Parts: sequence; structure tokens; C-alpha cells
Amino acid sequence: MKNITKICCIGAGYVGGPTMAVIANKCPHIQVTVVDLNEARIAAWNDVDTDNIPVYEPGLSEVVAEARGRNLFFSTAVDDAIAEADMIFISVNTPTKTYGAGKGMGADLKYIELCARQIARVSMTDKIIVEKSTLPVRTAEAVRDILHNTGKGVKFQVLSNPEFLAEGTAVADLFNPDRVLIGGDSTEEGQEAIQALVDIYNNWIPRERILTTNVWSSELSKLVANAFLAQRISSINSISELCEKTEADVNEVARAIGTDSRIGSKFLKASVGFGGSCFQKDILNLVYISRSFGLQEVADYWEQVIIMNDHQKKRFALNMIKSLYNTISGKKIAFLGWAFKKDTNDTRESAAIYVADELLNEQARIRVYDPKVNSDQIFGDLNYLQTRKPEENASNVKVFEDPYRACENAHAIAILTEWDEFKDYDWQRIYDSMLKPAKVFDGRNLLDADKLRKIGFKVQSIGTTS
Repeated sequence: MKNITKICCIGAGYVGGPTMAVIANKCPHIQVTVVDLNEARIAAWNDVDTDNIPVYEPGLSEVVAEARGRNLFFSTAVDDAIAEADMIFISVNTPTKTYGAGKGMGADLKYIELCARQIARVSMTDKIIVEKSTLPVRTAEAVRDILHNTGKGVKFQVLSNPEFLAEGTAVADLFNPDRVLIGGDSTEEGQEAIQALVDIYNNWIPRERILTTNVWSSELSKLVANAFLAQRISSINSISELCEKTEADVNEVARAIGTDSRIGSKFLKASVGFGGSCFQKDILNLVYISRSFGLQEVADYWEQVIIMNDHQKKRFALNMIKSLYNTISGKKIAFLGWAFKKDTNDTRESAAIYVADELLNEQARIRVYDPKVNSDQIFGDLNYLQTRKPEENASNVKVFEDPYRACENAHAIAILTEWDEFKDYDWQRIYDSMLKPAKVFDGRNLLDADKLRKIGFKVQSIGTTS
């Protein structure tokens, strides 16, 4: 059985950084090196003030501080780390393709292939390669094909170990996961590689929660898990629109069906729509794979989840415009929240981006406050859409570090992220500073609507008519 003493992780992002920090924390006998070509990112991970690390997750800075310099290292010396490692995690970005076959749906695997070729070029000893990035089914086959044709006689085993982290609770999820999934070959060497990774996780995770499968089942399980979760969100969001027309309350409906043990209560929270790096990308990937096999009805079914999510975001924006007398040109709209969910600084596919884009099309003036997202990221998100020139975004969007200033003289406030701190604001002070009638559009059903109405606000929540 191979004894793992050195781990290398290629990719210091939202998955690689936290995952390796926890492994280093729980396995002090293993040297863990996280490598990335982005020098600024590595410098941030090495910042003496761990509050400045590039990924915000509750509890992560403490985990990094405990292990960094002992057995956790962040480096740009990629080749050296690969050469020394017994086990290499690939945790690079796999964005949706923006070109060629599969454009807009398929995963872009160029970074995965580059990693495989770099590992093949550098490696002089046998290694276990672990897919940590979210990948289409049978990606391991391509990685294996590249690695096994190096001509050096080096042996590689390729495992699939998908992440099931929820941003905002990633550290808790890593310390106490529902399950860890490891896929590998059925050969003797493949089973030994699986066991080597099982032994690492078994340092803190009970063996019964570590599931082992073949590689293909593991890769597909990641896509399907996210597809099912996203489908639940879009399902309850479709019901939220019906509730608004029938005077039902989506929160009461969700509670009623959530108590059914066959359904459960999780992911039945109506909102402006889901975001993040995983759900949309993985569902589109699933749609693309289904279509490539000629499974048109399967593809259409899952694509409808994305269609429903896009509809919910657009509907929210259009409801704001309608409530503001069908004209928002020149009106100040305060956005509380830009991250796609609370307790993270990740903005990928955040509903706030698309709601802002719709309102900017109507020449609104957007004022943004988010406790963890900076202005560079916000403007980067809007400019990435290429809906308008960057200078237009710069002139019509302003980012604040003080939520009260963001709301001053605003015609309306939109709650786009469910940050807990929003509930504790001095809403009387906010009301007094706004233009009247002061309106709140709660895209997360976060605030106490009755309390706000008593102050004088006009409140619209998702899935209710009151």
C-alpha cells in the first residue's frame, strides 16, 4: 500500500484552497502544497494576516493559520511541487465553453488537459492523480490517455473525488461531510490508489461515510447532485409566481411540503434565483451530454431548470420596474448584497448581476453594498456581460462600504443576498433617508416584512401577495 507523505494541489481557488487547508489541518503528517500560476493569489494565501486570504469562508482563516508553515504551503513553483508529490489533486477551473462545439453548455477542459500534460512532463515517479474539479463524465479517460503516453515508464492512477461543498459552509462541510465520494479503477492498482485516498480522509471522517465507486459513476454523481438541488430551487420558484397570483404564501407551501419526509425541507427556499459556480454550469453540462447521446427529452427536462431560473431573475427585475411606475430612468436603486449567497465572496452567476443588468438597461442608477465583495469584482461581473461599455457601468453603478450611505436618497432597495446582518440594520434610519414612497424588494424573503411596513416601507417579497 502506497504511503502518502506529500500532496500537491494544482489550483488555489474556492475548492483547492479550503480542501487542502482542512487536509493539512487533519493530517499533520502529510506535507500539502497548493500551487497556482497566479502570483497575486498565492501571495494572498501567504499573507501574514489570514483575514486577507482570497477565499472568504467562515472559519477558513483560522484553519489556514493553524497549518500554514507547518505542513501547508502555497507556492508558484508548480513543477517542483508536482515532481515531489505522491498524490496530485487537480482543482483548476472548468468553465462553460464560450466557443466551438458545446458553446454555452459543455465544460471547457483546456486547463485540465494542460495540467495533465504538465504532470506527464515533470513526473519521474509513480503518482496518484485525483480529479477534484467538476468534470464531464469520462474526463478521467482523457487524463489517463495523456499520462500513460509519456514514454517514461511512470505509472499513474487516476481517481475521481468530486467536491460537494456549499459555499458559506465549506469548512463545516469539509470537517463533517455527508459523504466523501471516491471513484477509481477496479484493477488491483486502482483499488490500492482508492485505499490511499480513503486512508487520508479516514483520519477524521468515519469509513462508512466514504463511498467508493468506479470513476464514471463518481464523475456523473457530482453533476446529478447539483442538478437535483438546482431543480428543487427552480421548482419552488415556479410555485412562488403561482402563489403571488393566488394569494397563497410560498413560505407556508414550502413548510407544508417540506415536512413530508419523502421531499424534505432543504432547497425549498423561494428567492430571486440560484447562482454560484456549480448549478448552472453542471446542469448545462448535463444537458449537453444528454443531447450528445441523442437523449433530447432528458436534455429538455433539465434545461427547463435553467430557463426557470433565468425567468425568476428577469421577473424580479420587471416587477421592480412595474412597481416604480414603469420608469426607473435616473432613479437610485440600492442593492444590498452582490455575492450569490451569504457567507461567501463568490459572485459567479449571482442573481444580482443579472437583475442589475436589466435595471441598467432602463437607465437606473445602481448603488451596491456587500460586506465581502469589493468594487473591482462588481464592475468585473457587469463588464463580463458585455451588455454595455465599461465606462457606462462605471457612471451608472456606485459601490459603497457603508450600507446606510448606499440607501440614502434611494427610490428602492433590493435584497439580493441573504446576509444575516441586513436583518439587524436600523431600518427606521434607512427609511428616513430614502425618497418616498420607500420601497423594499426582498429577493431572499429575509426581512420581517410586517415590521418594515409598520415603519412605512412598501414591501414586496417573493411568493406572497401581502
